[in-house]
Amino acid sequence: MKKILLLPVLLSIVSCYTVEHNCKDFKTGKFRFEYEVDGVKKVTLFERNDSIEIENFEGKIDTASIRWVNDCEYILKKLHPKNMAEEKSIDMKILSTSGNTYIFEFGIVGTAQKQKGTVTKLKD
Repeated sequence: MKKILLLPVLLSIVSCYTVEHNCKDFKTGKFRFEYEVDGVKKVTLFERNDSIEIENFEGKIDTASIRWVNDCEYILKKLHPKNMAEEKSIDMKILSTSGNTYIFEFGIVGTAQKQKGTVTKLKD
């Protein structure tokens, strides 16, 4: 009986919590993405406008087109792919925002495998 009484209280607490989604704040600007590969910290800097993203990774610059699906999701397609893997489009989905950062998931379009990351918007 106690469990039944606690259920409405728990549901009301959970329903009051909403994830921040100010995705429009991150559609354009300069950004920094830090991640780790085999214990080594990697940094990618990129700049995005409504239709193009220019990425700088380890001194290599690459450009991709952007097609916005909605305010929080877009598809990246490299403009100058160097191999078959780079020809595949990447689905990017902003999951939550907080201040000048957002958490996102990404993966190759059409596959179930996704990874997550955090991006920081830099001051212009």
